[in-house]
Amino acid sequence: MTRFLTSEDVRRANSRVIEVEEGTIVTPQAQDTAREMGVVVQTRGGTYREPAPSRGPDAAFAQRSLPHLPEPPAEGELASFTGVVVTAAGKNRPGVLSELTGALANSKANILDISQKVVEGYFHIVLMVELPPGSGFAQLKGTLECMGGPDDYVVRVMHERVFRFMHRV
Repeated sequence: MTRFLTSEDVRRANSRVIEVEEGTIVTPQAQDTAREMGVVVQTRGGTYREPAPSRGPDAAFAQRSLPHLPEPPAEGELASFTGVVVTAAGKNRPGVLSELTGALANSKANILDISQKVVEGYFHIVLMVELPPGSGFAQLKGTLECMGGPDDYVVRVMHERVFRFMHRV
């Protein structure tokens, strides 16, 4: 049985140190709350480490029968990967596409494919983008995801392999 530590658990702990069992999942919100409150989350063995994700009981069979669908790359492998998927959705207005492509041009990104649809005043854009070697994915993600706003449009950016893995059947 998987255990979780939530931000509410951190607030209720009333302690500077919270000890969790190995394999406990500490939610990102709980990690933020612990940092804000100066609380240390640890295990009996010391520093808390996020457990490896469970792939479920069918994982071994899936890897044997679906070899053409790779796992998302490990953390360190993402640094050299340059394929990026950018999605944007929101209220349609003149200049949205120009804003997005301008930000991509400033990052020296190459747009490989673009799909856009407008329905009843709302748009959805998907851009397949290639970053030049050595460019910063995190910087591009930060720049693009700060564009628009809650009353305008929202942008999401992710590595292409992660996107493909999430959307495979």
